[in-house]
Amino acid sequence: MRRRGFGVDRLLRWAIIRVEIVDTITAVEAAEWDRLAGDDDPFLEHAFLATLEASRTVGPRAGCEPRLVLARDAEGRLCGAVPLYLKTNSFGEFIFDWAWANAAHRAGVQYYPKLVAAIPFTPATGRRLPLLDVAGADPAQVRAALLGAVRALADEERASSVHFLFCTPDEKELLGAAGYLPRLSMQFHWRNRPDRPYESFDDYLSAFRSQNRKQVRKERRVAAEHGLTFRTATGAELDESDWTALRAFYVENVARHGGRAYLTEAFFDLARQTLAHRLVATLAYRGRQPVAGTINFEKGTHLYGRYWGCLDDFQMLHFELCYYRLIDRAIEKRYTLFEAGAQGEHKLKRGLVPAFTHSAHWIRHPALADAVAGFVEREAEGVAAEVLAYAEHSPFRKDEDAPE
Repeated sequence: MRRRGFGVDRLLRWAIIRVEIVDTITAVEAAEWDRLAGDDDPFLEHAFLATLEASRTVGPRAGCEPRLVLARDAEGRLCGAVPLYLKTNSFGEFIFDWAWANAAHRAGVQYYPKLVAAIPFTPATGRRLPLLDVAGADPAQVRAALLGAVRALADEERASSVHFLFCTPDEKELLGAAGYLPRLSMQFHWRNRPDRPYESFDDYLSAFRSQNRKQVRKERRVAAEHGLTFRTATGAELDESDWTALRAFYVENVARHGGRAYLTEAFFDLARQTLAHRLVATLAYRGRQPVAGTINFEKGTHLYGRYWGCLDDFQMLHFELCYYRLIDRAIEKRYTLFEAGAQGEHKLKRGLVPAFTHSAHWIRHPALADAVAGFVEREAEGVAAEVLAYAEHSPFRKDEDAPE
């Protein structure tokens, strides 16, 4: 482990705030870091980031190396951080900038390396400037120290740009005031009713239009007619064969879609030891043999869909395992939010409605920054129009507004 900073002692100080950069999450005590993670985000937790590192899912092989920025007060107490990574590619970001990189290449501008504040390979909204309420530490001062350190690190690493991905709306506004370009994108999320939470899946469907309600019931019936046994279980409830199957499903789905396997085999071995308390899987068995399943994570009142795979073709099984059984769980647990991952307008008819996602970007090269600024402005207009268009095709009845 190396602790990094700048200047003679490689340490930055803003008033009483001390900032340091470390290249491994293990440089921070787990209990100390986890106070930053909040009540509903399993991905910012120490265990998740440490598992990514220990399994070499992140690291030189992946072109994604930790540069975690820590802010401490005069007594050494952690009061803020940025989950930052030095990247030599744009894989696994889900708010993609490949076109910007290509434009830079055509103009003879070096685009990599760059710095990305996000949870690697995880398209889930969370805090990218998490702060702790530490007596005597002014939040504005802590943020300024963190952002100053990020920019100084960009200079030291000769990074072309800094990208805060899947940040909160408030963070995007703060970053905009600090000179970052705000970017708007979209996913499909399920939300529970805030005033009177759904009591059951049938209660949930009662909010649908008749045609859409019939469609969902038909899809669940078709999935049930395959003669498979369904199960929803936490990681702690899964046995070795289940964990082996989850790895097989992941690999199969990546291969089927010609994708890139971000998670290493070691990730699954370590996750069983470190993340079982956060993982929940939906599984389909033929007899005692798992044939399809999903990997999801939950914490607090939030549920996050991540990976799915199937070793055979079963009509409607994807909808059953990836959406309906997880919505069942969300209703049962009184969860408020289920994020089902990136893309997929097919989610709309299942009751996952458009939700804005946010990012903010600093580009070093002035001409490239100007071009990106024009692009994100036009893109935001398109995303807003797209969300309005999707609203017209919501499955919810007009007298039953979709949860926001």
